[in-house]
Amino acid sequence: MLLKISKELNLHLDFVKNVIELLNEGATIPFIARYRKEATGSMDEVMIIRLQERFNQLTELENRKVTVLSSIEEQGKLTDELKKKIEQVETMYELEDLYLPYKPKRRTRASIAKEKGLEPLAQRLYKQEKGNVEEWASPYINEEKGVNNVDEALQGACDILAEFVTEHEISRAKMRKLFEQKAKITSKIIAGKEMEGNKYEIYFDNSEIIRKISSHRLLAMLRGEDEGFLRVKVEPQEEDALDLLYGIHLKADNEAAGCVADAIDDCYKRLLQPQMETEMRQVAKIRADEEAIRVFSDNVRQLLLAPPLGEKVVMAIDPGFRTGCKLVVLDKYGKLIEHTTIYPHPPQVEVFEANKTVREWTEKYKVEAVAIGNGTAGRETENFIRHVNFENKPLIVIVNENGASVYSASDVAREEFSNHDITVRGAVSIGRRLMDPLAELIKIDPKSIGVGQYQHDVNQKKLQESLEQTVVSCVNAVGVEVNTASKQLLSFVSGIGPALAENIIAYRNENKGFKSKAELKKVKRFGEKAFEQAAGFIRIRDAKNPLDSSAVHPESYQIVEKMAQSIQCSIRDLMEKEELRKQINIREFITDKFGIPTLTDIMEELAKPGRDPRQEFDLFEFDHSITDISDLKPGMVLQGVIVNIAAFGCFVDIGVQQDGLVHISQMSKKYVDNPNKIVKLNQKVMVKVLEVDTQRKRISLTMNID
Repeated sequence: MLLKISKELNLHLDFVKNVIELLNEGATIPFIARYRKEATGSMDEVMIIRLQERFNQLTELENRKVTVLSSIEEQGKLTDELKKKIEQVETMYELEDLYLPYKPKRRTRASIAKEKGLEPLAQRLYKQEKGNVEEWASPYINEEKGVNNVDEALQGACDILAEFVTEHEISRAKMRKLFEQKAKITSKIIAGKEMEGNKYEIYFDNSEIIRKISSHRLLAMLRGEDEGFLRVKVEPQEEDALDLLYGIHLKADNEAAGCVADAIDDCYKRLLQPQMETEMRQVAKIRADEEAIRVFSDNVRQLLLAPPLGEKVVMAIDPGFRTGCKLVVLDKYGKLIEHTTIYPHPPQVEVFEANKTVREWTEKYKVEAVAIGNGTAGRETENFIRHVNFENKPLIVIVNENGASVYSASDVAREEFSNHDITVRGAVSIGRRLMDPLAELIKIDPKSIGVGQYQHDVNQKKLQESLEQTVVSCVNAVGVEVNTASKQLLSFVSGIGPALAENIIAYRNENKGFKSKAELKKVKRFGEKAFEQAAGFIRIRDAKNPLDSSAVHPESYQIVEKMAQSIQCSIRDLMEKEELRKQINIREFITDKFGIPTLTDIMEELAKPGRDPRQEFDLFEFDHSITDISDLKPGMVLQGVIVNIAAFGCFVDIGVQQDGLVHISQMSKKYVDNPNKIVKLNQKVMVKVLEVDTQRKRISLTMNID
């Protein structure tokens, strides 16, 4: 199995073995990728996940083989040849094809015909010898068994033949190949549903090769079918399918062959075509799911790794008209200081009072930035804030608030702010998103933050697994300050999880924080294995040992100490002075466990201890004269920010509370033609308005503005 994976993924066999052993020992993917590079040949997380998934697939196949062999053996039908075939099979579909004739099944037309004793007649017909088939069938007439005449005898024999052809190994293999290469997926509108299902209008009469269909189009067609608007079919040309079966099973041109041909027609239409269609739908759906999940996970990764503003005192506003704007002030660690509600908009229009509150609080708490949610009344609130006469004007930032309401009503929010209502919690979430998107967004189900593509139509288990892997990867790529991190953030650290996160918080509260990484071992149930997995991703600001604030793993501290000793300086000096680091020859510190990859990582970390892989925060402002969709006119060129990416294009927020679509055909050639220049979430782009449909709230944009 491991050799097969090694060949398929073009990986050294020893590295494959090492990864599987590490995973079986409980090592996490981020830990393996970051701290076991010598054992894996420096595999990244993506490759480790592919390896793990393939190993699981092959393990499932091997387990199924054992079940199949046992079942056939119990029936007394397992021959050496069949056993060898089963043992050598490489896909689950091939295995199930071999098992199909022996698989226990409900009573079928063929099994009923066999009970009537018609199997010998079917076998004689299949030989396709010359002769009168009615004469052959006559001896099988038996009213007690339910065979009343020649026609019934022949029909029963044909039922047996139809099932035989359906279960025939070569028939299935070749038919599968035909479906894979030439099957079309067609969709038709169900009569009378035209008006109600008009959102699926482009699929009312659609046909395309299923192996070429894009993920989003397939998922849309299947959704239209599920909702009762479309009728969807998957099959190749019927003539091609029947010719294929005739070529396998017809051996003559006589009466018996005619019966076999009739059986083949029945086999395809009643049995084989529906089975292959189901299989092809499954294959295509899996492929579409994988693409949609990949897009979703990529979007979530980009959103989680969005540039943080950092530790600043922030005023956050959850905008609203009738109910007012909820205003909160957070200290530089995200702790709620004060909150109130202001009413600068209709119907109250208490502009003077609102202005006074914002100005006084900004001075009182030395507010450095104002975060404004981009929902209802967002642009109006931004306009109000920009006209406040600040003594020291803070940064003013529009923040995407997708999912803030979900957080506000969650158990996490209630636990954090049990004495505050959901409006306060929502405003706090908006402010914290500006300060540190990762730390705040991990508290929300990724499916609620508005960056998915047909997320409710894909395999939910696989989607959840992929999103969890993405969140874990992002958290560990950035690292976590153990003395300020929330329980939710800590729970995603390699080797920790929810239970240990609670224990860490409890210890932190009782002991006024952690002074060193080694102190983690004093936490209840925080054993050596958990420490090994987690310690490299934990940060302790201002720790006595400067390495505790870095991504250098404690297991490597001795190496750094030896480096410092070799040039007679302190570890802190080594971290602070580039001229000292240049004196280190890392080859002198190679050991059986740590080679060049790990030593290179250590030197990079010493140069930028605890470095944050996220980009620097870049202030973005919408056009202040455009605040509503009614303000838009075709031809306008505006600055926007990408808020969602799909296979068919991307959605851009241009500050009018309704995102515009840049279809892939309207994306700049530099993004479409060059795969190294792909669009990213939160990317600032210039777009031109193509069309505006205010009634349906649809905005069509283009990036081709030259």
